[in-house]
Amino acid sequence: MMTQTQKAQAFAALHRPGDPVILFNAWDAGSAKAVAEAGATAIATGSWSVAAANGFGDGEGLPLDLAIAIAARIVAAVDLPVTLDFEGGYAVDPRRVCENFGLALAAGVIGCNFEDRVVGGEGLHPIAAQAARVEALRRAAERAGVPAFINARTDIFLGSKPETHDRAAADHALERARAYADAGASGFFVPGLADEGLLARICEASPLPVNAMMFAGMPSRRRLAELGVARISHGPGPYRQAMAVLTEAARAAFQG
Repeated sequence: MMTQTQKAQAFAALHRPGDPVILFNAWDAGSAKAVAEAGATAIATGSWSVAAANGFGDGEGLPLDLAIAIAARIVAAVDLPVTLDFEGGYAVDPRRVCENFGLALAAGVIGCNFEDRVVGGEGLHPIAAQAARVEALRRAAERAGVPAFINARTDIFLGSKPETHDRAAADHALERARAYADAGASGFFVPGLADEGLLARICEASPLPVNAMMFAGMPSRRRLAELGVARISHGPGPYRQAMAVLTEAARAAFQG
């Protein structure tokens, strides 16, 4: 079995522009084992899916202690790197963010997604403030002695209409990517962006490997690789697909 440090190193090495790591997001130990048995090289949780599976809403509606406990059970269930969708770190203050990520690392995860939207509020954290929060995550990782993969997510595109996704928005994203890289981030996540030209621009200019998320209207996996994407996430899609199958099976059983 790999150590936590070895898993973190192996996970970082999977991020290759042009040959992206595929993350089919899980929500509990059982789904993580199923994804692992299908051939996954790493396991990622999705906050929306984990919250929904436990009767909570997204946006840190799932209590932090439960989120950590679920992550720990996933880590124990699979011998793969496990990265946690940590939303906004369950705090605004960098010191609290550092403490909370320390709990996640103690549970065995090797990294996290960390978003720049104001959870429970409006808009995005200012660049300098979010960079300080990213730096707090890196500080927690250094204290734990784990080379954690911090996937800095920007919600510039996810929270806006596609017609507003233009060069100015891409330039804003790149400004954030550079600041987050300087603060210690390992990757840059741009969910909601499907425009091939803008994806290519960000992949070319970002100092960090770029993560895209699959949803209706996204380019194919092969095309994303050609654009330079290094990581492809499936977000809440797997949970929604599983629940759709369950609903249809239950409906058939009731009708039969």
